[in-house]
Amino acid sequence: MTIDAHFHAWRIARGDYGWLTPTLAPIYRDVEVAHWWQQAKARAISGGVLVQAAPTAAETGFLLQLADQHPQEVLGVVGWVDLQAADAAQQVRALACHPRLKGLRPMLQDLAQTDWILQESVQEGLAAMADCGLVFDALIQTRHLPVIAELAQRHPNLRLVIDHGAKPLMHAPTAGTAMQQGQDWQQWQGGLQTLAQQTRSAPLMCKLSGLWTEAPAGEPCEHVRPWAQALLEIWGAERLIWGSDWPVLELAGSYAQWHDWSVDLLAPLSPQQREALLGGNARRLYRL
Repeated sequence: MTIDAHFHAWRIARGDYGWLTPTLAPIYRDVEVAHWWQQAKARAISGGVLVQAAPTAAETGFLLQLADQHPQEVLGVVGWVDLQAADAAQQVRALACHPRLKGLRPMLQDLAQTDWILQESVQEGLAAMADCGLVFDALIQTRHLPVIAELAQRHPNLRLVIDHGAKPLMHAPTAGTAMQQGQDWQQWQGGLQTLAQQTRSAPLMCKLSGLWTEAPAGEPCEHVRPWAQALLEIWGAERLIWGSDWPVLELAGSYAQWHDWSVDLLAPLSPQQREALLGGNARRLYRL
């Protein structure tokens, strides 16, 4: 049973997608669950996790409505809540009452303050997430890795997942040894290794998703192999989760290309390891 642990749906007229502008022409269109499902079912995907794309409460309500309308396809929703609100804990608990709400994502990559999530004003909401068994989807960059390690230490029961492998910087058109010795590579790989080691007993995983769109424009999917292989080595098959990040993926290539390339990447693993990475880990983390 393969699960796509990260896909999106949006309607531009809703008006709260600040990042989604006409400059992103390939994906500047309405995207429905049915559009994703057409892509996913062609690759024998059993269902998916629908992830927020706007930092508003209205977005969370919209996604939960879509989940209710598509109960077979949408296995869970990762929404958004204002963790700085005075009643954040109450909002979290209310949202957690919806059986499809599985996690929340504050879009940390868009916040200038790297340690924003460690400030006192958001801790009560995070504690409520842990109490409710919700997953914290960490949309982060390399600079946030020490912060996530601290977050995991403060909230040892909070379920965490690193989105898109922490979005590594990719420069060179050919991924060779010289690139791997670069500063960006070392900071990214070293940061992830440290985080993985420090959180071995914590409910923390990482998503094998979103890498292709971090590559230089026009590069084939094969370009990301060193980074994907590093994620496999750092997290192991038991702590890595596959996702598409569709339709953002289309800025780089097609759903079919990413899925088929991923299956090829995982071919050396045992059947049990592949099953875990392609579905079992997502079911376990998100309690699908």
